[in-house]
This record gives sequence, C-alpha cells and structure tokens, in this order.
Amino acid sequence: MLYLGRARRRGHGGAWKPEDDVLLPNLAPAGGPAVRGPAMIAGGRDVDPQTLLDHILSSLDDDKAEEVVTIPLRGRSQMADYMVVCSGRSSRQVASIAEKLADRLKQRDGIVARLEGLDQGDWVLIDAGDVIVHVFRPELRDFYQLEKLWLPAGAAAARG
Repeated sequence: MLYLGRARRRGHGGAWKPEDDVLLPNLAPAGGPAVRGPAMIAGGRDVDPQTLLDHILSSLDDDKAEEVVTIPLRGRSQMADYMVVCSGRSSRQVASIAEKLADRLKQRDGIVARLEGLDQGDWVLIDAGDVIVHVFRPELRDFYQLEKLWLPAGAAAARG
C-alpha cells in the first residue's frame, strides 16, 4: 500500500508545488496501523504556513496551553517555517493538547500530523509540515530550554 506524502524540499522558494508530492511506502506491519511519514496533506489541499500557524496557535489557546512561544525558522532552517513551544500543566494535559491539535489539523486543514512522545506525555512533538510544535511539561521545558537553542541571538522568549 502506498500513499501520497509531501516532500521536504525547500530549494524552490519554500512554496509547495504539485511536483513536490511523492509516494511513501506504508511501513505498517500486516494488520497494524500505518506508520506515517512527515506531515501529509490529505485531499490535495495546500495550506499557507502563516495560516497553519494561526490555526495551531488558536488550537493551543483553546486547550489552555501555557507560555506559548513562536520561533520563526524561515531562512534559518529547511525543516519548517515556524517552531512553536508551549507547556501543559501535566502529562495528561500535554497529551490532550497534542491529540486535539492533530485532530483539528486533520479536520480543518486536511493535514495528517506526525506525533512523537504521546505515550509518555512529557514532551510531545507534532510535525505539521511547515510548523513544528513542541508541547512540554514545565519541568522538562525548563531542563531542555529549547527556545534558547532556536531563538536569534539577543532575542528573549516572549512567553504568553
């Protein structure tokens, strides 16, 4: 079984084009769930990175994510245009924020986001293509200080 995924090439100006679609193998064991590649667009819809970011921030706000920081990556990294870092109060809330975000992205934008770390609920990474989201428990966020790695030199994280 094969499905259509979105290529991660950005050398052509950053905008998605139909030729960026690639076939990805379904790596699922027989009878098991599909192993998803990087965020995939279902139904052929293309979502502008800024619009995607706005939808993600709205979802995080709806689910009471705390200390949300948006880090622009365009021109600094080819993996995404934005990174969002936020916190949940507990492992349960972290997992809930991530699951609801993935569901909303699928319903609203047709994006099947890849989630990592959902089982533990301490740090969940959501790959939504042009936007990467990290949802932490506060203790782990303070320990890893991911914002300090990615914010431009001299910029302070405006947590909100």
